[in-house]
Amino acid sequence: MNKSLIALTLAGAFAVPAFAQTAPAAEAAAEPASPHTLTGNLGLFSSYRFRGIDQTFGKPALQGGIDYSHESGIYAGNWNSNVSSGAGFAEGNLEMDFYGGWKKTFGDFGLDLGGIYYYYPGSNASPLSYTNRKDPGASSSGTVDNGELYIGLSWKFISLKYSYGVTDYFSLPDSKGSSYLDLSANYDLGDGWGIQAHAGHLYASKYKYAGATGSDNINYTDWKLGVTKDLGGWLVGLAYVDTNAKGNCSSAEFYCFSNSISYSNGVSSFGGKTKDAGRGIAVLSVSRTF
Repeated sequence: MNKSLIALTLAGAFAVPAFAQTAPAAEAAAEPASPHTLTGNLGLFSSYRFRGIDQTFGKPALQGGIDYSHESGIYAGNWNSNVSSGAGFAEGNLEMDFYGGWKKTFGDFGLDLGGIYYYYPGSNASPLSYTNRKDPGASSSGTVDNGELYIGLSWKFISLKYSYGVTDYFSLPDSKGSSYLDLSANYDLGDGWGIQAHAGHLYASKYKYAGATGSDNINYTDWKLGVTKDLGGWLVGLAYVDTNAKGNCSSAEFYCFSNSISYSNGVSSFGGKTKDAGRGIAVLSVSRTF
């Protein structure tokens, strides 16, 4: 809950005699750099995996957002993607993330402190009720959401990030305090090539799934290995994503997702197709930051 910058500058130049170019004039013409930076990003992905789990039932995702940063280290942004209601967002098909924090580098080291809020407009959390084995009467209501605080540390091309849930984890009843640990590496090979590696682990505090026959918790580990190539500002990527999440549909395990979920008059309806949401998959992407 887990990026290439293109800048385009237009300038005009006028020919003048060499003797007219004086140091004071050149300095007066120069404008001070702005302390503010605003960027946007847009990408198309063959599948959307959040922490290794399928969010679009294997279908493509169009994603994009906007980011603001200040030279002091303060930043804020918004990011969005289409999702499948079957991933736990009944009646919803959009994810909106809002985040902010403070980030600073100290030589080869970096520190990132912030928070993020995941929101799924139009969704209904009610179908997530009564799935907690520790509290069979636990229920959910309202719009599906999730709030986390995080701290990130980095050294050169390696980063470690810890996220802590201050709300129920994506509206799952009695799951407040869940956490996720993310270890990632992004290495520049030169000539526009790069490699990415990631390993993460989810610990769903207190939550025990009532429907699983093989395991009563939803904790899992995910990993990714990929390669990227910068083609004139467009970043093309290919990555293999996998997990050990429990998604066996024949055993009704937690990470077996249907293609849709709807909710009406107190009744939840699930689509007729199912998939292991944690299965291994290759993801192809093309994105740009501008």
